[in-house]
Amino acid sequence: MTDKATLRAQALAARAGGGDDAALTRHLIAAIAPYAGAVLAGYWPMRGEADPRPAMAAHDGPLVLPVVACRARPLLFRRWQGGDLVPGAFGTAHPPDSAPELTPRVLIVPLAGFDGLGNRLGYGGGFYDRTLEFLRQSGPVTAIGLAYDVQRLPAIPAEAYDQPLDLIVTDRGMLTPLG
Repeated sequence: MTDKATLRAQALAARAGGGDDAALTRHLIAAIAPYAGAVLAGYWPMRGEADPRPAMAAHDGPLVLPVVACRARPLLFRRWQGGDLVPGAFGTAHPPDSAPELTPRVLIVPLAGFDGLGNRLGYGGGFYDRTLEFLRQSGPVTAIGLAYDVQRLPAIPAEAYDQPLDLIVTDRGMLTPLG
């Protein structure tokens, strides 16, 4: 099996080609519709990531964006109501420290690559794996991976600390992992 760094490079190269953004938004709106009223964590896209913002705008409930507090720690989530963002670690953008922290139960998760078993490749920092593990200790959490279909890989080697996705949304539709 190919190592994660090689798989990540392949998936990111494929992502550069993009996909059908209108279809991606339609599918993501449908995926989050059952969670009306729930705190939804999205993300501010960077480096060619699939853009969740149009679907986030359609969500009927509180929105939060992730904040990288420090390395090797779970993410924090601050309420976002469409206001200005501040620059964060690793090129991210998030609400200011004055925005309240909320705990999401549904997360739109960015990724570099995914497979049919719900395994995901991020950028290697482990932030979402730590965050999902932490949140799942206190109750049910739904992790929805968002990517273009071209980012799908045949298989990703899963490690004990990797947290699986519950659903994957692409420009081709929704995939419920087989794992």
